[in-house]
Parts: sequence; C-alpha cells; structure tokens
Amino acid sequence: MEQFLELSVSPLIPSLPDDVTLDIVARVPRSHYPTLSLVSKKFRKLIASPKLYKRRSQLGITQHRVYALLRNRDSGDCRFYILHRKLNSRNRLVIVRSLPPVSSRGSFVSVGSKVYVFNDVDALSIDCASPTAQPIPDIPQRFSAAPMPSKVANVIDGKVCLIGDSRFTFEDGMSWSKTVMVLDAETQVWEPVMMKEDMWVGALWSDAVVLEDKICMKGHRNANSFVYEPKEKKWELMDEVLNSKAWESACVVDDLLYYHDCSEKALRAYDPKQSRWSVVYGLDEFLASECAQSKWPNTVKCGEKKLALFFPKKHDGKEVICCAEIALERRQGGEVWGKMESCDVVIEDGPFDMVKCASVTV
Repeated sequence: MEQFLELSVSPLIPSLPDDVTLDIVARVPRSHYPTLSLVSKKFRKLIASPKLYKRRSQLGITQHRVYALLRNRDSGDCRFYILHRKLNSRNRLVIVRSLPPVSSRGSFVSVGSKVYVFNDVDALSIDCASPTAQPIPDIPQRFSAAPMPSKVANVIDGKVCLIGDSRFTFEDGMSWSKTVMVLDAETQVWEPVMMKEDMWVGALWSDAVVLEDKICMKGHRNANSFVYEPKEKKWELMDEVLNSKAWESACVVDDLLYYHDCSEKALRAYDPKQSRWSVVYGLDEFLASECAQSKWPNTVKCGEKKLALFFPKKHDGKEVICCAEIALERRQGGEVWGKMESCDVVIEDGPFDMVKCASVTV
C-alpha cells in the first residue's frame, strides 16, 4: 500500500493510460479506498466511478461489505454505517455521511451493490459503490395512496418483493388485504400490483427471510406466520418446525437459516431440506460469556460461509455494540460448526440501537 501511494504521487502516474490506472486500483483491497480517495481529486473521482466496480466484478475480486442502520436513542436519528476494518485489523462501524437519515419504520434489502430502502412514505435506492442515494422511480400508487404498515422487502432472482398490509374501512366493517409489489432491480420496472383479499399476517412480523425461493414471514404469533411463493403467487402456512422457534434478526448462509437464540445462549441453524433445527457447535463458551446479557442480536451474511453477529453489551461501564465474525462449516452428517474469527467493539460513542443490517457486494 505504501509503495502504491508513493507511485501515485510520482510524475509517472499522470502519463499512464486510464485503463491501466483503473486496473491497478481495481486490484487494491476495497478497505484501502477511503485512503486512496485522499491522494488527489483524480483518485477521488476514480474511487467513486461505477467503472471501477464493474472492472472489479470482471476480475472476480468483489467483496462483501456490511451496512447497518443504527438509531441514536438521544437524537432519534437513524443513519447508515458500514463495517470497516481498520489498519489495526479491528472492525468498526463508521457512519456513511453521504447517505441521508431514514426512518426506522420500514424495510431495506440488498441486491448486488445496491440497497433498496422502503420507509413510511418514500423509497430510496442506495448505490453502495458511491455511496449515494436517489428516489426509486415510478412507485405504484398503492405505496403512497394506501400506506402499508409492516412492510417487508426480500429479493428473489434479482427482483425486490415488497409485501405489506393494506387496510380498508367499509360501512359494515374493516377488511385487510395483503399487497405484493415487485421491482425488477435490473430494468427498474415495477410489475403489476398483486393483492390477496381478506388476509392479515399481522401488524408486526418478527422477521422475514428467503429460503428455497420462498419468502418466509415469521409472525409474533405462530398463527400469523406465512410463506409466499412469488413464482406461483401462492400463500401457505409456515412449516410447523420452522415456526416452532421464535427466530428474528436472522440471516441465510448457504441455504441455511441462522439466528441467535438469546434464551438458550446458542446460535441455531434451520435446514429447509431436512426440516430440522440444530445448534451450531463450537461457540458455547463464547456465547455464554460474551452474549449472556445481550438482547436484540442481529445476524448477517458477511462472506462465503461466514456470518457477522452484532450484539449490545456493557463494556467498561458503557453501552456498546460488538460484532463477532463467525466462519461456518457443514460437516458430514449435517452438523454445523462455527469458529469465531474476531470479536470487536464496533460502536462505543453513544446509546445506539441496531435496526437492521444487510450485506452488499462491491
């Protein structure tokens, strides 16, 4: 890195063709880009260019980055942070100041290098390569004309599925409808709105994930847990085994669902092919000592066969948020083992609550 910086300020770099400079920077680890952007205006423009990230994709050197939405309890502001590895190899959550504050009441989901945010009254598309935000165009009238509480967004085959409740009041009573809106992330075109009448999944969901190309929506009450299959446009009750655990803030890695069971101090995995829950072995001591008093943990995929576990705790008399990176291994017989690769305090400068986190590829 030091050698590259020395070259970048020498008289030779301006004489290099742009495509050569692009190839050099594309091979530099993504974590060094904030430093490179300080070299000159030319490098700052290059770091923000979509061409750089397209070239990285062509070279097959894209990286998983984790974005987190944190709510400051003092100010009430919700801002996006990025999990950044410092030069001392410790992870920190760093605020992304170029992105605007958003509402905590909504949903957001990642597609490649973009994050789609659906708040109370608006929708944003965040380009994480820049990073910049812009409104999502041509939102169906249903989104604004009849605001949908408890919206949840998921992605299947590059399409963003936004599902929510629509409530209508008639003279003889009230009716609930399930509204499904689908955005093609590549063409940015909305598909026709689909509605399921007289169906109420619940005012609040614990969580929603995609398993085997189906959207699994876990309700706070077991009777309100459903599965939606977009291809068939079909609703069905959730599998009893999957519904038997109070999972939330979960993630899917290699077709298995993972969540941190606070009551049992365990990381659990659900295999949809076997319709079976299991405990992730190898983490007992860590979870018992570090996460014993933690509530509201969040899990997110952070690489191939790897997840990040965010959890609040007391550290040196302060409320902090920690992040543990855990490598996952599926062994013969179906056992899943976890190995903790790192555990760092990633936020310690205020009382924050983690609303949601998502993994992007840049």
